[in-house]
Amino acid sequence: MNRFSYARPSDVADAVREGRPGDVRYLAGGTNLVDLMKENVERPARIVDINRLPLHDIDDLPDGGLRLGALATNADTAWDKRVEERYPLLASAILAGASPQLRNAATNGGNLNQRTRCYYFYDTATPCNKREPGSGCGAIGGVNRIHAILGASAACIATHPSDMCVALAALDATVRVTGAQGERAIPIADYHRLPGAEPQWDNTLAPGELVTAIDLPNERFTEHYTYLKLRDRLSYAFALVSVAVAMRVEEGRITQARIALGGVAHKPWRVPNAESVLHGETPSQNAFLAAAHAITEGAHGHGENDFKVGLVRKAIVRALAQAAAGTPQSQTDKRVA
Repeated sequence: MNRFSYARPSDVADAVREGRPGDVRYLAGGTNLVDLMKENVERPARIVDINRLPLHDIDDLPDGGLRLGALATNADTAWDKRVEERYPLLASAILAGASPQLRNAATNGGNLNQRTRCYYFYDTATPCNKREPGSGCGAIGGVNRIHAILGASAACIATHPSDMCVALAALDATVRVTGAQGERAIPIADYHRLPGAEPQWDNTLAPGELVTAIDLPNERFTEHYTYLKLRDRLSYAFALVSVAVAMRVEEGRITQARIALGGVAHKPWRVPNAESVLHGETPSQNAFLAAAHAITEGAHGHGENDFKVGLVRKAIVRALAQAAAGTPQSQTDKRVA
């Protein structure tokens, strides 16, 4: 690990000043950043420890929504009674991720900003355009079983590892940030980037901007929802494929359906136009399969991950069936229902 200077501000304005543009990283739970520093993937010249900032609370919003503090832990968020009762999809997705120990330390803001788990990104002896722009992508033509089948580019086929963010995408959350230019709100759909020719940029934050909160709208999917995560081992692993579904069913017909995918792209993958395939339909295998094909149009593998194309479509169908029946996937007994 390289040498670095350290600051520990006590308010957001000071944190933003300390996080001035340059080789600076904000430190919260550290469950991702510290690993990256140990592996010499990240070598910041300065660390700004933000744990003293007043961003730990979860608060009701005037419009009936909920504001999740950026420093609230994943565990505190998942077990908050308001989240459990009003946004059970989010609670389920968080509990599907990591281990209890990590959820106790990891923060909501850190979860948003975690880096990819691509093997080549973590191995400094191999080429990686995300870690070293212009060096090449070792995963293309290499070991790529966990990699992207949607939204990838010739420069990068890595995937975003978060479970929480997949649920946030389905819930149309908003990320609140503060920087030198003031405060702004970023729709979750616009927060993470596809790799394109610049895969080193994971999100749309400006240099020095700090995530302060995540806002959940007053749209509650408490009956017809599920978070289905398929992985190599049930105890603790990143998703090969995951599906978040938030649905409304009235008089036997689907009146609204939101579907977000994890483990398949550089960001949580959602195609709102494709979701309209389900509007007005009676829940059925054929309707679910049509939606699955619409949402994954253009999906293709890169060798070892070719199987993901069929797997994600089957997972979408299964998740839609769980949501329509009101039988969400259990995150205690993780066997697929």
